[in-house]
Amino acid sequence: MRIVRFTPKESAGLGSDPLFGVLNDKDELLVLKGDPIYQGIIPTQSTVHLSEVKVLAPVLPRSKVVAVGKNYADHAAEMNSAVPDEPIIFLKPNTSVAGPGDTITWPAMAQSIDYEGELAIVISRICKDVPKERYADVIFGYTIANDVTSRDLQKKDGQWARAKGFDSFCPLGPWIETEFVPESQVITTRLNGEVKQCEPVSSLIFKVPEIIEFVTSVMTLLPGDVILTGTPAGIGPMPAGSEVSITIDGIGTLTNKVSARVK
Repeated sequence: MRIVRFTPKESAGLGSDPLFGVLNDKDELLVLKGDPIYQGIIPTQSTVHLSEVKVLAPVLPRSKVVAVGKNYADHAAEMNSAVPDEPIIFLKPNTSVAGPGDTITWPAMAQSIDYEGELAIVISRICKDVPKERYADVIFGYTIANDVTSRDLQKKDGQWARAKGFDSFCPLGPWIETEFVPESQVITTRLNGEVKQCEPVSSLIFKVPEIIEFVTSVMTLLPGDVILTGTPAGIGPMPAGSEVSITIDGIGTLTNKVSARVK
């Protein structure tokens, strides 16, 4: 089931507030009552075509985005780093979230900004100390993320909060796929149409059950929290005006453009 968060266009006759809907294979949305993460799937009688809406980030975390670093061996190698013994986690603010089609803003203090295509987990309920055998109990679904990073600020600061925390530095979308099961699906990142990253999610060092277990051993997760699972090798800069698209088999494609560097 594909859960879309959207704003209707005026012609749709559904008002202008963000809504949720279930997308079918005819690009029609069955409008839902309320937020399905908090209230469950409650259909209304209303439908709208995908062409009549603006698709938003599928979740707007009220709490946090947790990210896992260096979770593909080839990416750890390109960063001149050893494979970690346990997950390396950090936080991105919820204000960094952007939606499909939104512009990634290149901040003035960053010399360059990189793409990092990732599989993202959306949490369904309050949870703490979840054993890996029960990881699926706390997952609402999966989406796609771009963990945008200023590599020069990351190096300068010696930590990642500023380099990865700017507004618009966490595009998510285009929707949540509730029936996705991470196996051998491929993540493909294209910059202006050229393939830059291409690797199956099965190459994750720490798989989703281990990630859930580890993160919840550290902190309580809340409904709508998002976990980014790590990026494959092939990261690189996004020039001003470029377009980056991240595709994961079984979910879809997240596309964003990059602004000129803010002066």
